[in-house]
Amino acid sequence: MGDIMDNNDILRKVNRLLDAYQKGLLGGEKMPEHENPHLELSSKENYMYFTLPMALNYQRNSYVLWKCANKMYGDEETKVVFDSKAVCEMSEDMLQAYLVKYKVALQPNKQPIIWRTLCETIENKLNGDIRNLFSMNDYSVEKVKNYIQTNKKDFPYLGGNKICNYWLYVLEQYTDIKFIDRENITVAPDTHVIQASVRLGIITDEEAKQSNVQIVLAERWKNLLADTEIKPIDVHTPMWLWSRVKFKIEVE
Repeated sequence: MGDIMDNNDILRKVNRLLDAYQKGLLGGEKMPEHENPHLELSSKENYMYFTLPMALNYQRNSYVLWKCANKMYGDEETKVVFDSKAVCEMSEDMLQAYLVKYKVALQPNKQPIIWRTLCETIENKLNGDIRNLFSMNDYSVEKVKNYIQTNKKDFPYLGGNKICNYWLYVLEQYTDIKFIDRENITVAPDTHVIQASVRLGIITDEEAKQSNVQIVLAERWKNLLADTEIKPIDVHTPMWLWSRVKFKIEVE
């Protein structure tokens, strides 16, 4: 376990894993973001719903976060925090109270600042609409990522390698967005994806423990799938679920 294998062997395993996923054999578990108010796919409100909580999705249970976000959206009083203009005009105490009420913010001092900063970016740099980020960058993943990296302080946590890629993937699943270069959404290497990648032979156990594992993993997946019809982000959910069921489904 943990040795890098021949690419053809890995691809065979990847295809078996994708097949198991499509057949519902990986537990059939819904992803965390399935917990949402089912807004109109193209609406600004829908894009905001899947953007703001994503920036707080670190070191916590994702299922719990999105359940809390959905409750917050369903409360007419707290729903206002998804309106960037209203957030910019809101007092710090009020924003903190709303975000803490349903435990969307677990760090009551730090996380409301992250939320407000994103709302200020949307108001001041994107004309009040997060969808403008994509239209002004020609719906190109590469251009969007470059823009965010160039303005990283304006996109706290959302600009991080792991969260950024996963956020773009989630938008692809739950909004009407269509990227012209979705192959540039790289694997979002959280713990489950890293463990599954070791299991498949993409990286070794030793590489999984290194600080640059996210960069190495993204490059390995990109190279592996370069001449296939599979895009790197397409393997994210199958690997995530496979790890969650502790690799009980054999793909050897």
